[in-house]
Amino acid sequence: MSHKRFARSRRDFLHNAGSGLGAYALASMLDADGLLPKASASTTIADPLAPKPPHFKPKAKSVIWLFIEGGPSHLDLFDPKPMLQKLAGQPVPASFGKVVTAMGTSNNTLMPTKRTWQQHGQSGIWVSDWLPETAKHVDNMTMFQACWADGLNHVGSVCQMNTCSILAGRPSLGSWVMYGLGSANQNLPSFVVLTDAAEVVGGPKNWSSGFLPATFQGTQFRNTGAPILDLNPPESIGKQQQRGRLDLLKTMNRHYDEDKPEDTELEARINAYELAYRMQSAGPEAVDLTKETEATRKLYGMDEEATSKFGTNCLLARRLVERGVRFVELYSGSGSGWDAHNNIEGNHSKMCKSSDKPIAGLLADLKSRGLLEDTLVVWGGEFGRTPFNEKGDGRDHNPWGFTMWMAGGGIKPGQVIGSTDEIGLRGVEGRAHVTDLHATILHALGLNHTNVTFLHNGRSERPTIVSGQVIEKAFA
Repeated sequence: MSHKRFARSRRDFLHNAGSGLGAYALASMLDADGLLPKASASTTIADPLAPKPPHFKPKAKSVIWLFIEGGPSHLDLFDPKPMLQKLAGQPVPASFGKVVTAMGTSNNTLMPTKRTWQQHGQSGIWVSDWLPETAKHVDNMTMFQACWADGLNHVGSVCQMNTCSILAGRPSLGSWVMYGLGSANQNLPSFVVLTDAAEVVGGPKNWSSGFLPATFQGTQFRNTGAPILDLNPPESIGKQQQRGRLDLLKTMNRHYDEDKPEDTELEARINAYELAYRMQSAGPEAVDLTKETEATRKLYGMDEEATSKFGTNCLLARRLVERGVRFVELYSGSGSGWDAHNNIEGNHSKMCKSSDKPIAGLLADLKSRGLLEDTLVVWGGEFGRTPFNEKGDGRDHNPWGFTMWMAGGGIKPGQVIGSTDEIGLRGVEGRAHVTDLHATILHALGLNHTNVTFLHNGRSERPTIVSGQVIEKAFA
């Protein structure tokens, strides 16, 4: 076979390459102005983040999860136990059974709370003096007082509260939401993670897409300085030039990707490039808190050192859901800040101080703007804490019975579901497993958790694995 017809001089190569890039830039501009014909359905690559219809009419459009990492003590915050006060200093009665905890067994004595308690709102829900601002909003909440999980340590338990499994590798709830509903905006990530201190125990696996395509993983914003780095290109690069670069890169990546359909990371990277480009106009405005009034900033506690960091994240969360972000996860005490194995008084006093006013500010702000009715706010950690002491003045991990609450997003206001036993060790009525909580959150968003499926290794996987029941009483 002769190869003469394929011969090219260097001049020919440079001429053709330059013409090709120019044509590509022209095509991009014409497409942006709507002057090019649209590709047929057979040639269009489906956008994995395109909005998808829910299974039924949703009660909520977005979720803000206030993840209280480290294990907040339900016994000192929302679940007063007179019997615990009465039996203070005594061994755990045999009738409650032996308990093996993360740090040993229940051989230590029962430890009373030092808190004072009061019923709040028309609902009369009990809240301790550690959360005076949050207490003002109990009439907007459903309190789940018999939650339970499977893990004893932080790594597995934080993982389970995010993914329904104590073992890493499954998609997080935020990823399932993106997979099931797509994105409600074109210019910001649909699943955002905000931290306030150290790295979350277990790291990014907690907002991983697992076996779902990588496009659905969460996007972590920075907790110091600008939340999003490098939004703006160098001044020497114009918008048209940058668009041309991205289009060329996309074409090359698509060519490489043609025979590698299983490589979802490349597709995710292509989508990330495109999102980053669009964020250059929308991103700076979304995270610019200087546009907020002084009154709003004070509402979130941004004028106080103790509450400034978490208050900033709470205000940022409101701005994000306002702009169509579906799932925002805020960590209070990231790095197990609420983990009070000793000196629970000092630990929880500090952590409650840093989060109480910002959370109350978030609820008040959402409600005043008409956003609370379609924004589901979730509060809770990976587990609670034991009624018996550890190291004399702390409490161990308790996954058998603890409190979480939800507000807004169609949740029935001012009620308590479930209860723990007389010393707050185990849930005894209205128990809600992690999978039940996830099923309930998905239900609020209009998704049937049993019908959100993804074929993986020959098995039809779903968010709640093989269990989970919607807590119907939670809804108005």
